[in-house]
Amino acid sequence: MEAIFNGKRALVTGAGRGIGRAIVIELAKRGAQVIALSRTRTHLESLQKEVSGIEIISADVNDWNTTEAAIKKLGHIDLLVNNAGVLPLTEFGKITEEEIDNCFAVNVKAVVNISQIIAMQMKSYGQGGSIVNISSQAAMIALPNHTTYCASKGALDQITKVMALELGPHKIRVNSVNPTVVLTDMGVTAVRSYGDETAVMKALKEKIPLGKFAEVEDVVKATLFLLSEDAGMITGVSLPIDGGYTIQ
Repeated sequence: MEAIFNGKRALVTGAGRGIGRAIVIELAKRGAQVIALSRTRTHLESLQKEVSGIEIISADVNDWNTTEAAIKKLGHIDLLVNNAGVLPLTEFGKITEEEIDNCFAVNVKAVVNISQIIAMQMKSYGQGGSIVNISSQAAMIALPNHTTYCASKGALDQITKVMALELGPHKIRVNSVNPTVVLTDMGVTAVRSYGDETAVMKALKEKIPLGKFAEVEDVVKATLFLLSEDAGMITGVSLPIDGGYTIQ
């Protein structure tokens, strides 16, 4: 069943490219009034040309106060997708304080900052809502050179669970999706960081029982399902979209 979001207001962060952009496009197709947030204005402007009727906001979620001010101006939001993220790739022993601070500022603190504002508005409105956090299989398994990223996504999954626990009585559902490799710009960067791209992709696919990487549309479909009333009894879940990678 295809979810319809007529009359719903949705906010998607990290909306300029990749998974976030695709989520914006699909939500708009299904009737939502979408607000797309990204740091890069040019990405948002090209998205707005592609999808008429959406609202765009250029903001760096790394900046707590600026982001807070921007989000508070939006009014009521029914659906929130926390997609903005960064992927540092550093061998353990060479990780810097700056890397940790930046990664956690975007992948963790920004989610708390934005979600708190939106959730309080949802509570005041009294009609519930749905929040989906874009996490990663890195929250569930260890990956070489991913110390900071794994830690940030592990934190995100725990935040998701606590949010679901506390917001559930207000009819606000909170879930995360946890994809394996998706060949967005970020995914390709991660693969290339290990060396020969062809060899690395072959080795990674051999660890996935279904024998393939996730597509952007796989993540989009799962996200929209969790946002929708079709998932009305699902909250606090971290949903792997990994072809079976994390079962091993």
